[in-house]
Amino acid sequence: MTAADAQAMLADLSARLGPDRVVVDPAQLITYEVDGSFDRGHPDGVVFPRSVDDVVQVVRWAAEHRMPLIARGSGTGLAGGAVPELGGLVVQLGLMNRVLELDLVGRSAVVEAGVVNLIFDNQVRRHGFFFPPDPSSQRTATIGGNIGTNAGGPHCFKYGVTSNYVTGLEVVLSDGRIIHTGGRALDIPAYDLTALFVGSEGTLGIITRADLRVLRDPPAVRTMLAAFDSVEHAGEAVSAIIARGLVPATMEMMDASIVRIVEEYAHPGLPLDAGAVLIIEVDGYPESVGPQIAEIEATLRECNVREMRIAQSAAERDRIWFARKSAAGAMARLAPAYYLVDGTVPRSKLAETLATVNRIIEADGFRTGHVFHAGDGNLHPLILIDDPSDRALIARILETGRKILAACVAVGGSITGEHGVGIEKRAFMSLMYGSAELALMWDVKEIFDPTGIMNPGKVLPPREEVVAAHREHAIGAAPAIRPLATTEDADAAPPVAAPESPEDAAETLRAFIDAGKSVRIRGGGTKSALLPPADAVLSTECLSGIRALAPEDLYVTVGAGMRLEDLQSVLREHRMWAPLASPWSAATIGGIIASNANAPLRMRYGSIRDILLAATIALPDGRVARIGRPVVKNVAGYDLHRVHVGAHGTLGLLCDVTLKLAPLPRARVTVIAMPRRIAQALDIGATLAQQSLIASAVLALEIADGGGWLSALPVTLDRRPTTLLAYTAEGLAEDVMAELAAVRAALRGAGIPAVQISAPSGSDLWGAFISAVQPDELLVRVGVAPKDIRAFMQRAGFGGKESYLTDLAAGQVYVRAPAPHPDDATRILDRLRTAARALNGYAIVLAAPARARLDRWGYTPDALDRMQEMRRRWGAGGLLNPGAFIV
Repeated sequence: MTAADAQAMLADLSARLGPDRVVVDPAQLITYEVDGSFDRGHPDGVVFPRSVDDVVQVVRWAAEHRMPLIARGSGTGLAGGAVPELGGLVVQLGLMNRVLELDLVGRSAVVEAGVVNLIFDNQVRRHGFFFPPDPSSQRTATIGGNIGTNAGGPHCFKYGVTSNYVTGLEVVLSDGRIIHTGGRALDIPAYDLTALFVGSEGTLGIITRADLRVLRDPPAVRTMLAAFDSVEHAGEAVSAIIARGLVPATMEMMDASIVRIVEEYAHPGLPLDAGAVLIIEVDGYPESVGPQIAEIEATLRECNVREMRIAQSAAERDRIWFARKSAAGAMARLAPAYYLVDGTVPRSKLAETLATVNRIIEADGFRTGHVFHAGDGNLHPLILIDDPSDRALIARILETGRKILAACVAVGGSITGEHGVGIEKRAFMSLMYGSAELALMWDVKEIFDPTGIMNPGKVLPPREEVVAAHREHAIGAAPAIRPLATTEDADAAPPVAAPESPEDAAETLRAFIDAGKSVRIRGGGTKSALLPPADAVLSTECLSGIRALAPEDLYVTVGAGMRLEDLQSVLREHRMWAPLASPWSAATIGGIIASNANAPLRMRYGSIRDILLAATIALPDGRVARIGRPVVKNVAGYDLHRVHVGAHGTLGLLCDVTLKLAPLPRARVTVIAMPRRIAQALDIGATLAQQSLIASAVLALEIADGGGWLSALPVTLDRRPTTLLAYTAEGLAEDVMAELAAVRAALRGAGIPAVQISAPSGSDLWGAFISAVQPDELLVRVGVAPKDIRAFMQRAGFGGKESYLTDLAAGQVYVRAPAPHPDDATRILDRLRTAARALNGYAIVLAAPARARLDRWGYTPDALDRMQEMRRRWGAGGLLNPGAFIV
């Protein structure tokens, strides 16, 4: 396409949208040639949409003319993700900057992609909440850009990254079609496309709107600075703090070189004789932050700390953070530019990796300083550049960056923790992933952007390179297929295979599929009753055991066939746990992940998707893919492992999984209240959930069956419907006592009697409610936005025979209803679905009487055709786990 052709086409677009909405002037386009990286492109034009309808027009126009589209926020990215490398049209989303809804009850918001992170955070803070992702570019970076790169920031150690706070997206695909992924009704029955789009850097579609979670702003904060003789000692201190079961909000580290550079520049009073400096911040209730700091202080004294300064005022806190935030400006004083490397390693590998990085930089003849997020292992060497116009010098520096990232990968880390891949690191993707994983990522790109117009050339190595490497690997390493025993007896039980390794599982799957057999995946068998039979069974019982346990790095890798209760038993010996729960003792880790069975404790620890860091997946064509890394921050490529959360084994077999661990809570206490009626329970419960800081469950229960399954509770129930409200808080003892004091005060003010107990927890009650389902009962999970719970209950019109448990924070209602006749089950399910759909929710069947013939899902997700294509490519055209899911 010539420049004249492009200009003629853009004149047509300008006529459609208005002349002020399309920029083609060469002088004005210079701004959009670059972002915060060293890369440069030449856009044919820039368009400024004001609405999703404008974006649809632009995309349809671009599809017609095969014009590349590059979505852009504020251009603060550091990897070239917003650079128009191949020309095309930059879609500047800054005018789509409205906060469309702020739901304080449900602690959520709906925002357009152009909303600036800090502006949004300030807005929600005025209501007592905050938005945890806080990248250094927070003042100008947009929410859309944060989502595109799955941005992090200093608070990620405790609070996680952007993906942990995105529950749904509005996306315009390359044909101009609008899809909605996820939403504020959690755990919708569909593949988790939200997980795919977060971190995809605009390569799959243009994100125009997001559903976000916000958290209560902790009422108290304390900050300290600690100096050490070496990075090694500082790193040991970080591990020691974690080993004590403490989770600070931030742990930032600066090495000796950056300490000197910052002190000479800003004079914040840093100790110049220190080998490393840690900035540690804790938050919580006022009753908690003092003891936290005191315990950290005692821990640091055991770790050879040289000096400690604890901020006694907001001014002193600001002075400490001023030192950290002055690093970039200080480096700019020494050279006209610097290259900021972004790699992540398990935190126990920080000192070792930093020594390797220093050797690499010294050998290559460059100067550097280090600032990094010590809590999450995110390294940021700043390499000084004396002449940014010297392209040969830039090439040498980028090669040094490649060596540094290779060193990160060598110790189990990632080539990018929060900046993304973009142009800068696409050639480095092969450091982390082989041809199998990259081919799967290219599948995703082709499924969602078949014309290739969405930010082409970013993130992935060229398709032809991946295909060639994959073909070479397949030819050179084709595994031998073991013959399978077969029988001609049609009434015989299907053959059962129990592979012992991912490679064995992949070979077994391929043999079954090549023989034309459908395959049922079986873990603990807790969800098998609703599934139709298959020609063969693959059991995960031999894919069990712990592969790697790293309490100091807060992760464990286990076989997917391991039972959750067995894992928790091992972890308790290390004062750790995986924040998961199940109603069934036989439940396996793989089964919990595949079914996305989130317990109420998600409100405290995040969902299963947030806890899953990596996975090894066996595919029915014989491939084995290893996706993710044992680190919290990893934005290298598409999050394919998280698509398997809730996929019910239809896209591949989970073999090994890596889970994020948490220290065992020092205190866990539940308040059981007895409201007069369910409406009162819902109202007071919603208020308490909104104000919670460390709650792990806020449940309202209506019990119509006498509640024999609640025998452990210190309350007496009879056969009449009884209403209960359960509130569990867990964490540090001081925080738990402070929170529950406020809960009890609120209950007293409402005239509601209550008792306080140490067990069971809210998640235990949830498990007991579900596992108590009888053979003649229907068990349904309803999901709506938490703010719509009361409206759903009114619409559903519950009778006196139905028991239900409402997870107020998640917006989920579990209904158990007697259904002795199939028509009863159908009638109840229809009523629940009608009420849920009216509120953009869903209702799915978890258990049903044997004779009932029900549509388990009753839901049609957006982009179902794209999900079906994913299953066609990865799920053997439906032969893998048939009938297990909606797709």
